[in-house]
Amino acid sequence: MNNYLAMYLGTPGSMKGWEHLSEEERQQRIQEGMAAWGDWMETHKDILVESGGPLGKTKRIDSAGITDTSNNMTGYVIIKADSHDAAAKLFEHHPHFSIFPGDCVEVMECMPIPTP
Repeated sequence: MNNYLAMYLGTPGSMKGWEHLSEEERQQRIQEGMAAWGDWMETHKDILVESGGPLGKTKRIDSAGITDTSNNMTGYVIIKADSHDAAAKLFEHHPHFSIFPGDCVEVMECMPIPTP
């Protein structure tokens, strides 16, 4: 089995879907989503390498120095799977975008560090 990083992505525009919800409806969706996410984590606990979590503000560091920046990454988890396709299938209908207003989940293999 290999390790795979699943990156949860969301844009400010994806939150517009929640603007029409009342505070009560929004809180209900949050509770429903957290329960579904917890169920997903429990169902897949045997393949969790790192349970991950939400991501905060972003700093960019390059040859020009350090600057504030932004991207669409909202959270992550690292799992084990037999293949890239098998890892991706684990996120079909995930609460990140089926209940919460996230855009998608991207899954990539964690490659080994090359050695000379």
